[in-house]
Amino acid sequence: MAVYTEVPDEALGAFLAEYDIGTLLSYKGIAEGVENTNFILHATTGAYILTLYEKRVAEGDLPFFLGLMEHLASRGLACPQPIRTRAGAALGRLCGRPAVVVSFLEGVSVRRPGTAHCRALGSALAGLHAAGADFAMRRPNALSVAAWGPLFAQAEAQADRVAPNLAARTRQDLAALEGAWPTDLPGGVIHADLFTDNVFFLGEAVSGLIDFYFACTDAFAYDLAICLNAWCFEADGAYNRTKGQAMIAAYQAERRLEPREVAALPLLCRGAALRFMLTRLVDWLNVPPGALVRPKDPLEYDRKLAFHRRVTDAAEYGWSAPGAA
Repeated sequence: MAVYTEVPDEALGAFLAEYDIGTLLSYKGIAEGVENTNFILHATTGAYILTLYEKRVAEGDLPFFLGLMEHLASRGLACPQPIRTRAGAALGRLCGRPAVVVSFLEGVSVRRPGTAHCRALGSALAGLHAAGADFAMRRPNALSVAAWGPLFAQAEAQADRVAPNLAARTRQDLAALEGAWPTDLPGGVIHADLFTDNVFFLGEAVSGLIDFYFACTDAFAYDLAICLNAWCFEADGAYNRTKGQAMIAAYQAERRLEPREVAALPLLCRGAALRFMLTRLVDWLNVPPGALVRPKDPLEYDRKLAFHRRVTDAAEYGWSAPGAA
């Protein structure tokens, strides 16, 4: 269960007394997620999510994340909205951790998305990019290409324990990507972690986007590449071009990709896969004793990298020019 910090009833009561959310009726730890401690709160005014930020989230980044969620919600995007205290503070402290209360979103995440889910996600992603266009704050992507070499350095000596020749494959990917990574693509606010568990659906319609704690300023097409990786591969490791086509077409219906973004898509998809393989690999090799959360499998993304290495054209991901037959 992803609860790293135990919260005594008395401490929670004192913390929530600063908010106008009514009387707390019940609360329960949320098992999903691996980064922070989360609880669902039921109060007389409704349901809320309480998040305690653990060490992986830099406290100095929290004003960006919370400000972004407020901004996106004000632009009509369905995302958690921070609840402010009576004194007007969005961020507090609980049990020695920075903590926030946010609005609760209805819906469920899908473990195995279908084509309709991918189509809806593509449209929602374009909507996120549009809603964040006039957000004034900026945050560099701390897990972009410059971070991948240092991440690999933490795991290189043990990588082949996880899979034969994993270190050599990773060195090959790093060499190919570091020298060719694009730096002049259209960009702005991106989510950077829009996996299936961070998107809620009611039926086949997106009802909310959550978990903005990797959000940053980067290339829009890189965000799309992350989603193609997370949503369009099947359980057997095969890429589903039909799903990719639906996602890209729906995105392009809201925001057309520029030719340079289309040309860069194979590189961006390969880079996105490497980023998640590396962070998972480091976590996999550094599980603390007694940990209650199982790290995600880095080899899922090693398999995806094998596909990306062979791709030379965005059409292989399902891209086609808008209006093309």
